[in-house]
Amino acid sequence: MLLCLVLQTKAQVNTDHMMKVGRNALYFNDYVLSIQYFNQVVSAKPYLYEPYFFRGLAKFYLDDFVGSEADCSEAITRNPFVVDCYQIRGLARVNQEKYAEAIHDFRSALKYNPSDEGLWHNLSLCYAQLKEYDKAIHVLDTLVSLAPSYTAALNMRAQVHIQKEDTVAALEDLEASLQVNKYDSEVYATRALVYLKQERYEDADKDLTYAILLNPKSGYYINRALTRYNMQELRGAMADYDLALSIDPNNLLGHYNRGLLRAQVGDDNRAIEDFDFVVEYDPENTFALFNRALLLVQTGDWAKAETDLNQVLNEYPKFLYGYQCRADVRRKLGRLKEAEEDELVVLRAQLEEQNRLLAGGEEKEEESEEDKEENTRKESDKNIKKYKSLVVADDAVGEKEFTSDYRGKVQNRNVYVALQPLFALTYYNKESEVGRIVHYHRYLETLKRNKLLPLPLLVTASEQALDETRIEYHFADINVQSAKFVEGDEEGNAICYFARGLDFYIVQDLSAAIDDFTQAITSDGALWISYYSRAVARYKQVELSRADASVETEARKPNVPSDFMAEARINDYQLILADLNKAIDLAPDFAYTYYNRGNVLSGLKDYRAAIASYDEAIALEPNLAEAYYNRGLTYIFLGDNARGVADLSKAGELGLYSAYNLIKRFAE
Repeated sequence: MLLCLVLQTKAQVNTDHMMKVGRNALYFNDYVLSIQYFNQVVSAKPYLYEPYFFRGLAKFYLDDFVGSEADCSEAITRNPFVVDCYQIRGLARVNQEKYAEAIHDFRSALKYNPSDEGLWHNLSLCYAQLKEYDKAIHVLDTLVSLAPSYTAALNMRAQVHIQKEDTVAALEDLEASLQVNKYDSEVYATRALVYLKQERYEDADKDLTYAILLNPKSGYYINRALTRYNMQELRGAMADYDLALSIDPNNLLGHYNRGLLRAQVGDDNRAIEDFDFVVEYDPENTFALFNRALLLVQTGDWAKAETDLNQVLNEYPKFLYGYQCRADVRRKLGRLKEAEEDELVVLRAQLEEQNRLLAGGEEKEEESEEDKEENTRKESDKNIKKYKSLVVADDAVGEKEFTSDYRGKVQNRNVYVALQPLFALTYYNKESEVGRIVHYHRYLETLKRNKLLPLPLLVTASEQALDETRIEYHFADINVQSAKFVEGDEEGNAICYFARGLDFYIVQDLSAAIDDFTQAITSDGALWISYYSRAVARYKQVELSRADASVETEARKPNVPSDFMAEARINDYQLILADLNKAIDLAPDFAYTYYNRGNVLSGLKDYRAAIASYDEAIALEPNLAEAYYNRGLTYIFLGDNARGVADLSKAGELGLYSAYNLIKRFAE
């Protein structure tokens, strides 16, 4: 009986540990790895709801929405009182366009948490997708009353009003949103589209210009080009299309519209280039084909023009102007019989219309409402007679799909202004905004040359998630390193402990990693990479505890005061600083230790000391974009926006492009 009790206790500890490590991996975006940990917990204790829920969340991040829904359903079966389970299942169902079932989930969650803004938001979006606009507005009214400063609700309600053609109510909501947050570029862009519908082109231009100032997106330039076209500012419109395509070179709508404008000003060859681009990516685009055919006729390429016209007339066999154009092309090619056949098609259609009128039919209006030539046409409008009209995306005129704007646990991270992450020692580096930058240090090169570690050691702030092959490799290498320990060989054992600790770190077992780094330090106190890596692992633990603080405090530690938790984190930071300071003593030329120390000091709100550490990092590595970025933010935290913006500008210059968004935000 005692033996059984011991075995049960060990199993309990193991599953708790697996659950913790799985959540670590999930938080740090190692979704495949986290699923493997949760699988082990499900196998050992299938009656728990948590491993099913977190495995469902990991599957959601991997776009496995069917699997995510199934796991969340299993979690709800085991515990029907957890709000997050309904929320993630609802989001998984949304991504499968199962809006009615998603509504059921969001309403179920609201029974247990009626003040959750994200749930009300998601519920309104589902009703909007089902075109039940009155219900959507009713839900949004409730949300606005619960959270008057929640601008997303005002913006969404404005969108729904646009669907209902109530532009007055839409403008009121957008204005209210800007009163709360005047830096939201989407609100200005949306209001500009309302002004476009009202033909208030100057107001639309002003709003789009400000939206571009805040966030220079290609879509904003395209909409401003449309506005300027309606204002007869062809040069401005052309310039905007050029800017839009410099940001998003593959934007077909931008190429199509720029081709039309180039054709209007007689720039035939470059207009053909734009239509070539559209046809290459969308060979069935008959509008681009027909416009290209007209331009090819102008430039004398009649054979290619005929090929394009053939495809257009196969799609639109009643398009009489197309037959007239092809007849003209065939005459130029010397194929008179075929040209006469095309002309005969046009003549027959004209005779049929005359006979219909003679028989007492009503005379057709010169142009039906559908055929009437307009400056613009919707992307979904396939009336070939509108081939000269600029194209407007459907969602730019009030028919927006709402699927990309759902709120919930999935979006909880990266919503605040945050420092760039710590630099870690690891084996893998993913592409970052800054590009493929190799961070070099002579000691890392020595480790590589002497093959002291199984793989070349890298320093990176962009750690890469593991695939299944790498996961298996590192679990196997833990055993390989364990077999290398030799009694009495302290220096060799230190490297083995470090290598095994790095394996544990990479598979997100931070506690085991810290233990091994500590053993490495005990074996060789001069091995500075052990101090450095232990500091990074401890920092990750603090980051995890802060992310879970609200859940842990409210759900599991209701009697633990918040100041006690804050003091515990300060003590953790002091341990991290001690490790970083020791690493600096042993390797004073390693810039990334100073950078990491700056991040820790910033976390302690010791901003001036943080700036001093970033200064030292930049002195050693003058092109360290992350250091400029974080020093810039730290200056802003101190209220020195001028210096902060200057540093952010340098970070952007070095390739960290997210800095530009912050510059616009803090430049005033």
